[in-house]
Amino acid sequence: MVVVRSSVLVAAAPRTVAGVLRDVDVLAAGVGRPVEAAGRWLVTGDEVRIDGLPAVRVGEVSPSGMRLGWDGGEYAVALTAAGGTTRMAERVRWSGPPGPDAARRLLAARTAAVVAAAVVLAAAPVVVATALVRDDTVLAAQRTRPPGLAGLWELPGGRVEAGESEAAAVVRECREELGTDVVVDGRLATDLRIDAGVLRVHAARLADGAPAPRALEHSGLRWVTAAEVPGVDWVPADRAVVADLVDLLRP
Repeated sequence: MVVVRSSVLVAAAPRTVAGVLRDVDVLAAGVGRPVEAAGRWLVTGDEVRIDGLPAVRVGEVSPSGMRLGWDGGEYAVALTAAGGTTRMAERVRWSGPPGPDAARRLLAARTAAVVAAAVVLAAAPVVVATALVRDDTVLAAQRTRPPGLAGLWELPGGRVEAGESEAAAVVRECREELGTDVVVDGRLATDLRIDAGVLRVHAARLADGAPAPRALEHSGLRWVTAAEVPGVDWVPADRAVVADLVDLLRP
């Protein structure tokens, strides 16, 4: 059994590094082989195909790290905040080929790809999404555009404007899209690289005395229970945080 370890500091927050770790394009760049996955981001329970390698099972995916497993091996990462940066500790366990030298080269390439992508993602424009919770349900809003996303459901949100905090953007977007006031409770899930920049999900609740949300920019709204969350036809980015939404709604 070959065991190879690596520990580096990454100039990005743990949630950003975690988002890069689950990015399928970054995985392909690191291993230098085509990767087939169910979506753009690795999700717990998925199976991933890497050209020329055994089927890879996605284990834990969270802001504190991730784990991939295959017959005869495992890749595990632990992330810890370190004074404005992130300590990324990686470990590969591998039985049989390719041997220790090849395993070290593969891990070094994977590490380099993650570090480079994390720095880029940390500087990307921010888009916020709101996991608005009421009575153990979360609000889903049905999109009207663009044509490729119309009819799918999403967490309300939008771009963070210049000089605006992420929490302030959540409050503003909920007023604009839902006609209501919310209180932001904190971050949820990992960062996700999207075409517009980086998506960051925030949990929130209705402010005291706030009116019921209305569909001002969507075709409809629905409150979804933890049991219903996995069955919703989410937009791809929000589908990547389904497990986090379920955990958020659990008593």
